[in-house]
Amino acid sequence: MNSWDMVAIGATLLLGVPHGGLDGAVARRIGWPIGIAPWLGFHLVYIALAALVAGLWWLFPLTSLSVFLLISAFHFGASDIADSGSHWLPWAAHGGLVCIAIPCLQPSQVESIFAVLVGAENASILMFGITILFIPWIISFIGYFGYAYYRPQYRKPLITLLIFFGLAATLPPLISFALYFCLWHSQGHIRRLWNSLEQHERNRSISEAAIYTIAAWISVGVIFYYLQGSAATLLIQLTFIGLAALTLPHMLLVDYAHRKIQKKEALL
Repeated sequence: MNSWDMVAIGATLLLGVPHGGLDGAVARRIGWPIGIAPWLGFHLVYIALAALVAGLWWLFPLTSLSVFLLISAFHFGASDIADSGSHWLPWAAHGGLVCIAIPCLQPSQVESIFAVLVGAENASILMFGITILFIPWIISFIGYFGYAYYRPQYRKPLITLLIFFGLAATLPPLISFALYFCLWHSQGHIRRLWNSLEQHERNRSISEAAIYTIAAWISVGVIFYYLQGSAATLLIQLTFIGLAALTLPHMLLVDYAHRKIQKKEALL
């Protein structure tokens, strides 16, 4: 990795990961009880799910990375169009940006990153599977233009997708991912959740998110200090395995439970 890749990894950890710091607020908004015991219970469940993902990655790296890419596509696609709708074609087009377009536009660089995460042989197998999906994704991407013409609410997210597609085609994968994750995905998630919170919940959530964020940074630093290996390898492993571990509980809250609450509120 060059210095710009290191900056991209740092930005992902420092600016992107903290958007999950509001998950406690999400849990309370969907009805998780308030109190010491429920608070401890929430964190134990959250940490247990994250630890389960990390353990499964250790045992089944190829399957774990494949599933992580799949659920990330679902999560990113839903988040990108959350302000516009939930139709399947825009969802598929947005969901494939990180998990299909970036690997296929920068295959050699992405395969080397995958090799760090799951080994060279598994990385080759995974890249072969992703390459097969590139043509169907391109078809959905092209179809999205016509779809946005007839549904104007999707024009703004389509323009954003075009911008990030251009960045993915011209920039190294870690940099284009960091730009997308920090500038689009994370800020959009924080803004939507923040607007849904009452004022008293906002005050509590600020300090809570700060504590979670600092705890995550300290954890990464401690693990990085004690593990052996090159700095570049460890940073890639910590970043993406850590993201995978946190994505499962985060998705269960944001894309399942919280979305169900929003649909019920919309019907009232």
